[in-house]
Amino acid sequence: MSDEKHTYETTVAFSGEKIGELTSEGLPNIEVASPPEFQGAEGVWTPEHLFVASANVCLATTFAAIAKFSKLEYESYEAEATGTLERRDGKFEITKIEIRPTVVVTKERRKQRAERIVEKAEQACLVTRSMKTTVTAKPTIIVNES
Repeated sequence: MSDEKHTYETTVAFSGEKIGELTSEGLPNIEVASPPEFQGAEGVWTPEHLFVASANVCLATTFAAIAKFSKLEYESYEAEATGTLERRDGKFEITKIEIRPTVVVTKERRKQRAERIVEKAEQACLVTRSMKTTVTAKPTIIVNES
């Protein structure tokens, strides 16, 4: 796999208005804009949202892959993520992303394994490894022995 190379293409088009359209072949289109605090549109995905979402989705999919490989049985995985945008040296950048996954397992003995798999996913996530932004995961593991 180390010699493999993959490309991912997207197109964004604006027609002179505040809202553009993000497309990629075979995927649903997404309306995009600058955030309202930068004279953008309300209620539309922004690059900032997509940046944070990219880290969040990558951690989730990496967790799922490692959990499957490790044969960890879990009921659910859900994660909230918050990105902090700050001005540094006169320019804006997202300085940190905190991802708060909640994993529900069915047995107490699976709790530590789930925590370790979140840690492994945090280290292995290719998107967050590609960012200069500090990304941390703060998991909650719930045991639901019903």
